[in-house]
Amino acid sequence: MLSDPDGPAGVGASLRSTGALRRYAAIRTSLACYGSMESMLIVIGGLPGTGKTTLARLLAARVGAVHLRIDTIEQAIVRSGLAEHPLGPVGYTVGYALSKEHLQQGLTVIAESVNPLSVTRDAWRDAGADAGVTVIEIEVICSDPAEHQQRVISRSVDIPDLELPNWQQVLDYDYEPWGREHVIVDTAGQDPQVSLASLVRHLDRLAAGRAISRRPAPAPHSPGASRRTRQPQCRSPQTARTDR
Repeated sequence: MLSDPDGPAGVGASLRSTGALRRYAAIRTSLACYGSMESMLIVIGGLPGTGKTTLARLLAARVGAVHLRIDTIEQAIVRSGLAEHPLGPVGYTVGYALSKEHLQQGLTVIAESVNPLSVTRDAWRDAGADAGVTVIEIEVICSDPAEHQQRVISRSVDIPDLELPNWQQVLDYDYEPWGREHVIVDTAGQDPQVSLASLVRHLDRLAAGRAISRRPAPAPHSPGASRRTRQPQCRSPQTARTDR
């Protein structure tokens, strides 16, 4: 699993500029230039109250992605009168279909949900694979139990008629451990913008690594061609730093 090796130290100064976020956009442009992808699926999961919705909104606004929130889908189904909570897999199933459609249109999708089970995590990956895009999996946590509890009991409803879980319900959540490599963003003791910068650093590294690994090999030299002939190439992206 990947966690933030740099921590929040030094991030504050970078938050006063959009340099890292601009570099992330440049990396996405480079990826498109290499032909490796035109969109990607960013899956953000975590228990209620960890800050995943705030983080998903901030990231979507910065990179111009579609924010797909399962809570919104599920509550719309309930308001229709066709079903009641708990809905089971219905909301997620709608989410998989919508994300695939958006991805096939060339859009980047940020799919945000609790994403508690291996089966839901696998289904998001399958949706990305079906659309032919890269899937980045992110788990948002709050490692300070007292802070997490305070968030849960003090947060307000932002979806009409949605009933928020209490602290005991969060503790009792059927939330399976992750069984594969993924990005972890710990929001404990952090301003949301600091958490965003931490996440962007991870995305920079992942995107830059993929761009370099997918860079096309030079064309074989032809005996009749000048050795000084240069093949047009995209510039290799640089890994962004947010601690400057």
